[in-house]
Amino acid sequence: MSDRQGFRVELAPTPEQRQRLGRHAGLSRVVENFCLEKVKAALDQREAEKTYGVADIDLTPVPWSAPALERAWRTEHPERFSWFAGNGLSSRVPKEACRVRAAGFKNFFDSRNGARKGKKIGFPDWRKRKHGSRFRYDANRATPADARLVKVPGVGKVRAREDMSWLTERLADDRARVIGSTVKEVAGRWWISFQLEIDRSDINKHRTALTDAPACGIDVGVKTFATVVDDDGTVTEIHAPKPLKAALRRLRRANKAVSRKQRGSANRVKAVKRLGQVHLNVANQRADFLHKTTTGLARTKRAIAIETLNVTGMIANRRLARAISDLGFGEFFRQLTYKTAWYGSSVWAADRWFPSTKLCGGCGTINRHLTLADRVWSCGCGLVHDRDVNAAGNLLAAMTLDQQAA
Repeated sequence: MSDRQGFRVELAPTPEQRQRLGRHAGLSRVVENFCLEKVKAALDQREAEKTYGVADIDLTPVPWSAPALERAWRTEHPERFSWFAGNGLSSRVPKEACRVRAAGFKNFFDSRNGARKGKKIGFPDWRKRKHGSRFRYDANRATPADARLVKVPGVGKVRAREDMSWLTERLADDRARVIGSTVKEVAGRWWISFQLEIDRSDINKHRTALTDAPACGIDVGVKTFATVVDDDGTVTEIHAPKPLKAALRRLRRANKAVSRKQRGSANRVKAVKRLGQVHLNVANQRADFLHKTTTGLARTKRAIAIETLNVTGMIANRRLARAISDLGFGEFFRQLTYKTAWYGSSVWAADRWFPSTKLCGGCGTINRHLTLADRVWSCGCGLVHDRDVNAAGNLLAAMTLDQQAA
């Protein structure tokens, strides 16, 4: 089992099971906040001890690790949280909540020390109800009971809204195993995501890209989501649905409906649920488009040349931030990377500073005066370029030269 993969299915809990799921989500939130409280208390104690002249080696230890946080929880919950033992809640949820908090502390220090890529992240904060309901199980504690039932510890066997035969067949003959699971509520609907170790060799072999499939370069943009140029000269434009742009009016109306309802009222709860449903629809449309597009490219191209975009820097432009976020460039490149590994194709990423758009594909001259408004430009050598087609062709050429040099 060499691959890691997720498998998400929507649950159809009974009212009683829905209540139990909510209690487990509340338990996870309580434990996460308990862990943060213990760490902050230890840090405050250390600062006080330093003012008394206590040596560093004798300072109060901080429970950064998951085992230390778990020990603190086991020691204190019988008195501070006596309701935990009497409600039949799963003991695995606090264990995973401690691991989540410990991972958050590690990410903070790795980010501060430069060991973690991406934007600097802050110190973990208190978890609140408005942050959403979710909790985790370790290993295969939560697992499919059959094609339509999921065994959720502390909740029972919950019906699934989708058929899980694809997963249950692989679990039955040891082609897959569950290594963790996350239960989450979105817009009043409950989902469970299984993290799997799986043998995908049969699937990948059946869907592998052909050896004579074309190689291509892909230039992404706001106007045209992706311009694909194959090595045989074929140009294909892929247009994104832009679900957020299409849903802006509905989002405004749903937000206004929430603001007009009295806090704590049943009508406000309903309005919040309707707002969440609009956001969920937007996310589902974007995910559907990205998965279909990346799967099609990974299965029909033997090699794909892409850009290395600084998406964080791009969305700093307030005029383009919403449009760029609506397209999901980062997720597009992430999915291409793992799907090409599945289907036997490959992805080549250009250097971030490679001038794919400004470089003339004919003579190699760089047009340093090119602006975002210039959709077509002329080079001194006489060639007239469509900026997107030229950029995709330059990426393809750069990948070809790099592969030949290797």
